[in-house]
Amino acid sequence: MRKFRHESTSCLSAATPISRRTLLQGTVSASLLLGSSVSLTAAAQDLRKAAPTAEVKTTAGSLRGVIQQGVNAFFGVPYAEPAVGKLRFAAPVRVKPWTGVRDAIHIGTRSPQDALAGLGVLPEVFALDRAEPMGEDCLSINVWTPALGNGNRPVMVWLHGGGFTSGSGGWLLYDGARLASSQDVVVVTVNHRLNIFGHLYLAGLGGDEYADSGNAGLLDIVAVLQWVRDNISAFGGNADNVTVFGQSGGAGKVCNLLALESAKGLFHRAIAMSGAALTAMKPEQATAQAERLLSQLGLQKNQVSRLREMPMEQLRDAYAAAPGLAMGPVVDGKHHKRDPFTPDAPAMSKDIPLMLGSTEHEVNFFRNTPVEPIDDATLETLLMQATRRDAVAVASLLATYKSEFGNRPNAEMNQIIASDNFRRGVIATGALKSAQGGAPVYMYYFNWKSAARDGKLGAYHCLDIPFAFDNVDVGAAMTGAGQDRYELAARMSTAFANFARSGNPNHAGLPTWPAYDDVTRATMFFNANPAVVNNPFPASRKALYG
Repeated sequence: MRKFRHESTSCLSAATPISRRTLLQGTVSASLLLGSSVSLTAAAQDLRKAAPTAEVKTTAGSLRGVIQQGVNAFFGVPYAEPAVGKLRFAAPVRVKPWTGVRDAIHIGTRSPQDALAGLGVLPEVFALDRAEPMGEDCLSINVWTPALGNGNRPVMVWLHGGGFTSGSGGWLLYDGARLASSQDVVVVTVNHRLNIFGHLYLAGLGGDEYADSGNAGLLDIVAVLQWVRDNISAFGGNADNVTVFGQSGGAGKVCNLLALESAKGLFHRAIAMSGAALTAMKPEQATAQAERLLSQLGLQKNQVSRLREMPMEQLRDAYAAAPGLAMGPVVDGKHHKRDPFTPDAPAMSKDIPLMLGSTEHEVNFFRNTPVEPIDDATLETLLMQATRRDAVAVASLLATYKSEFGNRPNAEMNQIIASDNFRRGVIATGALKSAQGGAPVYMYYFNWKSAARDGKLGAYHCLDIPFAFDNVDVGAAMTGAGQDRYELAARMSTAFANFARSGNPNHAGLPTWPAYDDVTRATMFFNANPAVVNNPFPASRKALYG
């Protein structure tokens, strides 16, 4: 039993060019800070030297993992065949069985993506990216479990951030060993197809042969959930108690799964952190994106089949070079038959509990958000640009925010207002889901400020991840080294695990956390002294959202 101290109390930025050299220098600095952490060293150990696990039989063959921090860990476990040749742009195909025992000791390949996708974001976060090789042989998962054999543990399937275009489930930040050990859960992290490899809608140009192309990345996640259904019992997990959770783009994936018919019944709870997906791309828009890629490659609209013949690198580089190419799930009429949360929450997920939240300074994740002091004129300019309001309207907005948030420094006021715009979709999702009158919704607001960079980064986008995973030592570059991290990590990771266990995040270490609705808007504030606040910042929200 974990111990807690229970206490209860009732993108606005100036564009700044950043060179690749500057980014890499920043990442090196953050890596040096991380290197001082004993826990990170343990997490990044050469797993080939670790003790092996017992063999585990899956539907495809036997696996052998390693003992990592006292739990059984399996890395790079394939759930589908490599999506190459005829399988490129197609639905995933179940992995072919193997003979003998397969060693699952290496993080799998990540999906092809723009190598500079992290340009312009915090090095404190990207220092935790293993930067493993990329390739189309990327359909694999990682599994952590306290014990093998038939069990009844909740299963928590993590969907990584990076939009639908970049990232991987192999980041050190997503290491599931501590969460599995401290909370007695099974943790699964996922690699799936991204950007044009996962969401290039070609059915409008190439016909039925490409009917799966616009949502191949989501179908990969469905294949993972099917793998969990068929195999997780051997890893000590309960296939009838599966939670999908993700942050940023991962939260968008969670919201899309809630509306995806092929995912129905494969998961039972959902957690969306700092992200939402109210709509998906329409076929006309998605077809225009495909035409833009073809043009970048010098191909005509009737040459779609050539895309399956090109080297991965050529496609990846064309994607990176094509201007304004947006990728994501598509309302294709086959797999995705409606927008995820427009005009309402999907009826098919009415009985699935949802937990969601955001951080107070989301936009500080982006390196061009000012964190140093700014004067009144700069603040006014930033607010006018971002809200598209004149000086009089901005002055009124700012006065409203100061009445509810206090007279914070100019840079922080800019960050808070920008972040509130960022979280608009989160609030809308919570309201739509609760309006169904089905399973409960729980809302949180993370406003614990990081000690990193002399506290200037505040509660930025991604900062809640190491707390949810109980990985604050691994994430020391993100959090700083203060002792107060540990109690908040215990409280948050227990809330997340309890939600996965029962659909209710409440536990003895928190004040009573009521379900959310659009009237009381009960919200758990996660900080050094967690508290529930009803209808937080109503005047500010109304002034910004209307």
